[in-house]
Amino acid sequence: MKIVVLVGLPGSGKSTYLERMGVAGLSSDAIRKLLADDETDQSIHERVFQTVRYLLRQRLEIGRPVTYVDATHLTPRERAPYIRLGARYGCPVEAVFFDVPLEVCRERNRSRDRVVPEEALKRMALKLKPPTLEEGFSGITVIAYT
Repeated sequence: MKIVVLVGLPGSGKSTYLERMGVAGLSSDAIRKLLADDETDQSIHERVFQTVRYLLRQRLEIGRPVTYVDATHLTPRERAPYIRLGARYGCPVEAVFFDVPLEVCRERNRSRDRVVPEEALKRMALKLKPPTLEEGFSGITVIAYT
């Protein structure tokens, strides 16, 4: 079993990456939509990530080989619960970091159905810390914008 944590700004290509691979991830946006009928509702942030972790634990307990977690995961603190779950279930936790410039994310964001407000995107970019092996990841794949 393995946990793969996607890391990147909105518009960096996380969900598109999963779509192109033909796999479903545990998506914080999809869970927001399930819970509140609105994938942009930030008022239920804690509840959304409790649900993500619950679903991840269920997948680990039934032995699913790989679980992708699709959210921004901007800081080590936001990624730490997955490292702890990996340790608890004895499975590696990898990160896929979408190293895409803010300007590219802004451009992509403008053409999306669900646009993230410019100020929010800017705040998120300031908060973003690339994942490191020191956090406890067993590997990190960087998908750089070219």
